[in-house]
Amino acid sequence: MLYAFSQTISITELFSQVYAVGRITKTDRQHLQYALLEQCLSEEEISLIDRLVYAVRRGWLQMTD
Repeated sequence: MLYAFSQTISITELFSQVYAVGRITKTDRQHLQYALLEQCLSEEEISLIDRLVYAVRRGWLQMTD
């Protein structure tokens, strides 16, 4: 199920927020999923999402619920 986000946050802001706290929450992941499925993303935004995925895979970011 995808959620409509009442407070729109850009991918850049989300990336900065996630790196600042060192973890990505379920809500953050849902926002990324929504952005990937419903929005036309720029090359920069896609690159930021790729960097988040890479950081999680490397263990640099934690995934929390």
